[in-house]
Amino acid sequence: MKKILLVTRPIVPPWDEASKNFAFYLAMNLNAFDFYLLTDGSLSNIPPHIHQKAIYTSNKLTYMQRLRLLKLRHVLREDFDVIHYMLTPTKLNAFSFKTFIKHKNAKTIQTIATLREDLFKDSDFKNILFADLIITYSDYAKNKLNSIGFNNVKRVYPGIDMGLYSPASKDKEIQKMLDVTDSDFVVDYPGEYVRLGATDDLVNLIIEYGEEFRKRKIKICFPGRMKGPEDYAKKKEVKKLLEEKNMLDVVRFTDEMKKNSIPGADFMSRRYNTSDLIIFPVQDMKGKFDVPLAVIEPMACAKPIIISDLPIFLEFANAENSVMIEKGNVKQLADAIFDLYNHREKREQIGKNARKFVENNFDIKKVAQMYKEIYEHL
Repeated sequence: MKKILLVTRPIVPPWDEASKNFAFYLAMNLNAFDFYLLTDGSLSNIPPHIHQKAIYTSNKLTYMQRLRLLKLRHVLREDFDVIHYMLTPTKLNAFSFKTFIKHKNAKTIQTIATLREDLFKDSDFKNILFADLIITYSDYAKNKLNSIGFNNVKRVYPGIDMGLYSPASKDKEIQKMLDVTDSDFVVDYPGEYVRLGATDDLVNLIIEYGEEFRKRKIKICFPGRMKGPEDYAKKKEVKKLLEEKNMLDVVRFTDEMKKNSIPGADFMSRRYNTSDLIIFPVQDMKGKFDVPLAVIEPMACAKPIIISDLPIFLEFANAENSVMIEKGNVKQLADAIFDLYNHREKREQIGKNARKFVENNFDIKKVAQMYKEIYEHL
């Protein structure tokens, strides 16, 4: 069997980060190859075609953990057939990959989850993209690379486990940790505090429409994933302002819920299924996947989505599977929330359409077969 090395962030639980989740599920769904995953050595109950390379000591890709990637020089003494780079390319890691993490006999793939056009010029891409095959997550990125001279580009959407992310009843344990009941209407924002530009809009939404939310028992859930001190500082600012406005009862902070630690890979699907509505009213996607799995995963759970009208979202969001609003328009966001709150059948139909769309385009089993063909013919 071909031996494939996936160069990634630490493939270590918890399964709450899109790129490592995808790498793990891809390997799990392709037993026609020997996969080598970069971990801290803690994975258990993995099938025999998956092998751990314990170069990391943490589940976070910190500066020190990035330095540990250089230990791959020793791993590369093995005769790999394919080296698949799945970290977002930068000038620094591209230099490291080309200089230290290479193998003279191996074919190479770079998966590009997003093009950082806010950071790089066209000439920069010609230096940081070097693989035999470049895979993008969107047609937008593929077309962009084609336009500047890359002809070795293929678009493959990221895949998710449709069994793990599937419709289910509201989870009583999650409800308890959120301090909500079946009579509450739970609106979840699975984004970030600092990046993406949605937090201030959500605060303004709650201040302006909080009394109406309170009457209808609508609860707005802030992000659960804290990436660094900036997120904690922003959350503190948000909490202080909402406390001053007497609106804390309308809000739930899901990072506090996770302190109690619900174990298992199904945490996020249980959280999505406990929500009535998902909102993703972001103003930009700098540094994030072209196709955010924080939207695709709840869609797979048949949840209705309210999403902003960024051009990149038009590849997977339409009038049948989501509700699109003008970015930064708090009134449109409020109107969409109230409309879906008032019309259960509409919510359910959008959710069903979303599930079907994800089944057709993002099922990890179908995506894995596309990668199987790629690995076989590279």
